[in-house]
Amino acid sequence: MRRVGVVGLGAISAYYLAAVEARGWELAAVCDLRPDRLRGFAPHVGCFTDHRALLGSVELDGLIVTAPNDAHAAVCRDALRRGVPVCVEKPLAVSLDDARELVAIATRSGVPLLTSFHRRYNDNVRRLLTEVTARGGATALRVRYLERIEEHLGGDTWYLDPVRCGGGCVADNGPNAFDLVRLFLGDVDLVHAVVKEEGGTDRQAVIELESASGVPAVVELDWSHPGETKDVEMLLADGTRLRADMLAGHPGFKNSLWHEYHGVLDEFETAGTDPGGLAALRLVHDTYRFCQEGTR
Repeated sequence: MRRVGVVGLGAISAYYLAAVEARGWELAAVCDLRPDRLRGFAPHVGCFTDHRALLGSVELDGLIVTAPNDAHAAVCRDALRRGVPVCVEKPLAVSLDDARELVAIATRSGVPLLTSFHRRYNDNVRRLLTEVTARGGATALRVRYLERIEEHLGGDTWYLDPVRCGGGCVADNGPNAFDLVRLFLGDVDLVHAVVKEEGGTDRQAVIELESASGVPAVVELDWSHPGETKDVEMLLADGTRLRADMLAGHPGFKNSLWHEYHGVLDEFETAGTDPGGLAALRLVHDTYRFCQEGTR
């Protein structure tokens, strides 16, 4: 990976841009619908307000997509069809059908498509995974992803628009939490879910999952939580409880993200098409369907 572009210059883009610079990759182009976000990049970096113009004008080895959730499918689709490898911030798409199409295009063309689940690269999570694996795996698991979303927007108010976000905490934080469950347990299925909404945006959720071998997992999501709590807790067969606090060792607001996005780009450099993005979105879809219809 040598020449990359970034589509979407919102709050999360800073972590990608820092990781790009640390690797010595060339930032060849940036794109955002808001011209003011492009200031400071020219003349050394190509600046665009339309991702299609970027793709048609600049030769890239990879494209990083950090645009709002509802734009992921269109940007990824256009890049993949041009043969450009894509790293897209979770979720892969808002629509499950769109996600399936993207994976199909990537698989058929052999163009890498990585969904960025940055929490799987967290140093505390990785240490917990090593220990749990060495001790025979978990017999139960809980992931908590709790925050007050208004403190994390960084000016990106689209998070609170259920159409652009895809719903709320389940659509946006859910994929990261679901991916952590899958990291420890493999594929899982939905068992039960309770989601609480405010003004059409889901703010809280408790989602019960189960692995193919019958190991239960609970995901707790909250966008109205005072402060921030993000952790993984395991129960082992001998009754031992182990926990990884994703924020521990990284004091300061959102400081844990810096090293996690370095991990994302390490993965992007060698990745093929990762099915994890589709698997996580299926669980988002199943959660909403269960709450609407009472079925998985």
